[in-house]
Amino acid sequence: MNNKYNDLFDELVKSYYEGNFDETLTRIMVCHEKSPQETFAIISSLCGVDIKFDNNYIYNLKKAITKYTVHTRLIEKIKGCHESCSKDEDGKFSCQASCPFDAILYDTKQKSTFIDSERCLNCGLCIDSCKEGLILDKVYFLPIADLIKNNETVIAAVAPAISGQFGDNVTMDQLRAAFIKVGFADMIEVAFAADVLTIKEAVEFDKHIHGPNDLMITSCCCPLWIGMLRKVYKELIPDLSPSVSPMVAAARIVKRLNKEAKVVFIGPCIAKKAEAKDKDLNDAVDFVLTFQELYEIFKTLNIDPGKLKGVPSTEYASRGGRLYARSGGVSIAISETIEELYPDKYKYFKAAKASGVKDCKDLLENALKGNVDANFLEGMGCVCGCVGGPKAIIPTEEGKAAADNFAYDSPIKVPVHSGILDKVLEKLDINSIADFKDDKKISILDREF
Repeated sequence: MNNKYNDLFDELVKSYYEGNFDETLTRIMVCHEKSPQETFAIISSLCGVDIKFDNNYIYNLKKAITKYTVHTRLIEKIKGCHESCSKDEDGKFSCQASCPFDAILYDTKQKSTFIDSERCLNCGLCIDSCKEGLILDKVYFLPIADLIKNNETVIAAVAPAISGQFGDNVTMDQLRAAFIKVGFADMIEVAFAADVLTIKEAVEFDKHIHGPNDLMITSCCCPLWIGMLRKVYKELIPDLSPSVSPMVAAARIVKRLNKEAKVVFIGPCIAKKAEAKDKDLNDAVDFVLTFQELYEIFKTLNIDPGKLKGVPSTEYASRGGRLYARSGGVSIAISETIEELYPDKYKYFKAAKASGVKDCKDLLENALKGNVDANFLEGMGCVCGCVGGPKAIIPTEEGKAAADNFAYDSPIKVPVHSGILDKVLEKLDINSIADFKDDKKISILDREF
């Protein structure tokens, strides 16, 4: 969501909760300075849907919110470029300069930039670069609110990078209370699913690495990293671990344990909205919200997590799972688990990590050329990892420090030491490390590239 529309988003959310959505919508449409078509395009994007303006726009919008359907186009321009948009010294408009994948092109006939969907990886960096607010991503809170209103079991699954985002002293228990106050049935840490995948990735390492020339590329976490591999560095796909991300694993585990549940992922990443809609993954996460969107929702509903009495839960996520929040955390978590499970293989483990699109590209280029002195590659598209995501609330270094502090406070050091994890895995019919080698038993953790 472009920050330019925060006030409009707040107004829509508040009116939806208070039951005067129709009146508010009519007033906005009548009073807004932009054309009805452009105004409605902005509103529909903020409502998480994609419908055209007509004389029956209120009914159509409410119906679309209730009858939510999957949209493949998550980031789009709502109209042509503004006349005042200037170019940089390389002759690029601000949106073009912000795109690391050269997915924004210029149409000389229309005299406007446009997004090439074949190249776009939905990173969302272009959204805040457009000062006129002409590039938007879908915000799915109103369809989520509709689920909540209809008494669905809606679970909030929060990314490990949430530590510190809503205040230095805000605890995970207080955040849980805040989500319940919004109307969610409960909140879980995705770090717990990261723990499950840490074990799986350790097993994958044992399977992949047999000699000095073997290589394993982790598929955990980052959709931009996966997008680069699938679109640009296809030759490395055979070395890519066939694991889903912690977000997808968390949602699938929740739904395996409760078939009535809906899952909303909350993180700092716009690209997760696209990952949730990948054809082989769209059974898992129902909606995605960013930290900044959640901040606006809390503000609109007058919810201050720091002032709430927390809803406590038993510690269930390990240090390693929580370290997935930042660059290098995946490598640490998996190396410690390999040391525990496969001590003979551990002496061969050598990781190389990259964060930020440029460093990721450099690492993969060197891997293609055989110039990497490592057998385990970890990449995250944002500098410093998820804590540096485009929709984080606090500065990257503060996010990293908060994630580290929370992780290293965990009494569970490696996931294989967790009794709670053992019980959950038993419910998934995974009763031993050997079961992680059984394709049928770990199917909810697997994907094909």
